[in-house]
Amino acid sequence: RLMEHPNELTGMDSYCVRAFAEALEVIPLTLAENAGLNPIGVVTELRNKHAQGAKTAGINVKKGKITDILEENVVQPLLVSTSAIQLATETVRSIMKIDDIVTVQR
Repeated sequence: RLMEHPNELTGMDSYCVRAFAEALEVIPLTLAENAGLNPIGVVTELRNKHAQGAKTAGINVKKGKITDILEENVVQPLLVSTSAIQLATETVRSIMKIDDIVTVQR
């Protein structure tokens, strides 16, 4: 859904949000690849499951397929995920600000 949001924006905002969404799409590709799975096939199947409304579908690396991660008891504290994304986002904002690519507004 984040990939659809840049279409509602214009200019540099649209570009930045699209780049952020594309960067997040690397996560499931990398997970699948590191697990020895076919990353394109797995991510395509994951996107299809999400499009069908299966919000808790995820990559099960032990079974090598997409499953309901809540049923499998594969959970991660929200703080871990949000902290990692926030740190990465702040790092990129700092680099872009240093390079005068985007003026950072708060």
